[in-house]
Amino acid sequence: MVNKITVVFRADASLQIGSGHVIRCLTLAEALRVEGAECHFICREHPGHLLDLIRSKGFNIHRLSTLDSTVSSGGPVRPSVEPRHAHWLGATQLQDAEACQKILEDLKPDWLVVDHYALDVQWETSLQAFVHHLLVIDDLADRTHICDLLLDQNLGHTERDYTTLVPSDCRLMVGPQYALLRPEFAELRKQSLERRHSPELQHILITMGGVDQANATGVSLDALKACSLPASCRISVVMGLNAPNLAEVAGAAANMPWPTEVLVNITDMAERMVSADVVIGAAGSTSWERCCLGVPTIMVVLADNQKSAAEALLSSGSVELIEQVKNIPMQLPTAIRVLANESKLSELSESARRICDGLGVQKVIKKMSDMNG
Repeated sequence: MVNKITVVFRADASLQIGSGHVIRCLTLAEALRVEGAECHFICREHPGHLLDLIRSKGFNIHRLSTLDSTVSSGGPVRPSVEPRHAHWLGATQLQDAEACQKILEDLKPDWLVVDHYALDVQWETSLQAFVHHLLVIDDLADRTHICDLLLDQNLGHTERDYTTLVPSDCRLMVGPQYALLRPEFAELRKQSLERRHSPELQHILITMGGVDQANATGVSLDALKACSLPASCRISVVMGLNAPNLAEVAGAAANMPWPTEVLVNITDMAERMVSADVVIGAAGSTSWERCCLGVPTIMVVLADNQKSAAEALLSSGSVELIEQVKNIPMQLPTAIRVLANESKLSELSESARRICDGLGVQKVIKKMSDMNG
């Protein structure tokens, strides 16, 4: 049990960053709240932020203005080597830490959870004196951290990838067994796996994340027109309210040869995946949701930082892979032909289900509780 502790999350969403970092932090926060924790979020107001969503879930929000990036910050000189994704922050690390310090001094949190590719040991060291414990959520293993716990839920990484990047006493949670999935995925796992016993290609679900800046959704719909799908097939498209190409996709859906619905900001993604025979979906955190449910997937890589996990899933026999959005028109029809084979659908489902059981949140909370004493 976590009991009455205070947990602060530092994560951002934007048109550039996407929504995945905030969504998985919300998943952990909701589970911690059930255990009695008080949770707060610190987020910068980038275009495409999810502050309204966080508030709708009942969490405390502390906003960082995009104007903070113009404020000069005292302290040490910035190092010459910044994280690869430093431009995602909208400020320097020291400016961000300075703004966060004022919030942390007031809240005195037991845990600070940071999920941001633009933040590393520089930011963490600046705030170390204001928190009891630090949990870093990472996917890249490309920068140094000073933390008590580190979570990397990706397939393909091992604890060895972090040997030189974290303190020797840092506890590591590496692999999809720690993936932060909402409880409904584990709850629906049995139902979904049983449904795969008699596979057929009748319902395709397209989900490219909450933003889909590259319009992989629209490109996929266009490519599906060249596919030989059953006349009885139907297509569902899931998008976020902030997706810049939402109107264009809605127009394309209305002109598809098969019944095609566009769903916005849904709250029942697990149920939608259970009902799908094949998902055409982005690489990233939602990969582990599909694995938990054993859903056959045609995966599209939307960003360079997704390549490693995507290639590991391909090697495991769990997905058909399209490595770039520009390859969708040529490769999607081929992948659909492959998955018209029922034995191939079963093979992908069986491989995927072995990757993740959906119980990662409980495992992470157990580690946090152990450290709280």
